[in-house]
Amino acid sequence: MKPIIQLLHFGYHQAMSCIFPVAIFGTLALSSVIEVPWIHRYDAILLVLLGVQYLMYRSGLETRDEIKVICVFHFIGLVLELYKVWMGSWAYPEPGYTKLLGVPLYSGFMYASVASFMCQVWRRLRMDMTGWPGIASSMLLGGAIYLNFFTHHFIPDFRWWLMALVCIVFWKTWIIYRVRSITYRMPLTLAFIIVGVFIWLAENIATLLGAWKYPDQHESWKLVSFSKISSWFLLVIISVIIVAQLKHVKASRTTNDSH
Repeated sequence: MKPIIQLLHFGYHQAMSCIFPVAIFGTLALSSVIEVPWIHRYDAILLVLLGVQYLMYRSGLETRDEIKVICVFHFIGLVLELYKVWMGSWAYPEPGYTKLLGVPLYSGFMYASVASFMCQVWRRLRMDMTGWPGIASSMLLGGAIYLNFFTHHFIPDFRWWLMALVCIVFWKTWIIYRVRSITYRMPLTLAFIIVGVFIWLAENIATLLGAWKYPDQHESWKLVSFSKISSWFLLVIISVIIVAQLKHVKASRTTNDSH
């Protein structure tokens, strides 16, 4: 009976951590079947997601620090979206007033939702890391991964080399998380893979709902390439590195203030 109770508690915290991603997919789903005559779909999605973020903050579901992380990821994601759309990797074909160079501003929230999940689950499961490689190596690796998303269009794609480097840099790193009074641990790279697969599944749902379209999906919807799992694997690493470093900075600041 105890393992079932533990699983239920774990599932509850995972579900609560997914409130913002679920809000995004719910908005995409509803907006794909319900047309509001006086506002473009992309604009409506942005307004709804801004409202969800405000309500989550006011209700205490997200803290001020978590909102800051989400804003950072919204900017990181939006910059990447602007570049990818410009390069023709995918497109947002519908009209909208809140589009910047062909990219709707709500698109940054899809990246921010990853950060929202990471922040929420970190706090709810009282997560910690052991064997963290340190700020220099982790930030340099995160920067190289982000840069590769831009440079692979005109120089060789180093994603597989970067994935191998991730395994080397983080091979001693384990996630420590707690469900009720019991502590569990998992290799960080395994967590990267699991989250990457789930985001890939979510991406298939998002493209089916018309959030954006890849070039081979303009005629009819097709399954997103399995190679995208590696992209999400690397993106999750960036989110974990940023969240972990911010948590470390906050912990150090709290410790110094207590002395």
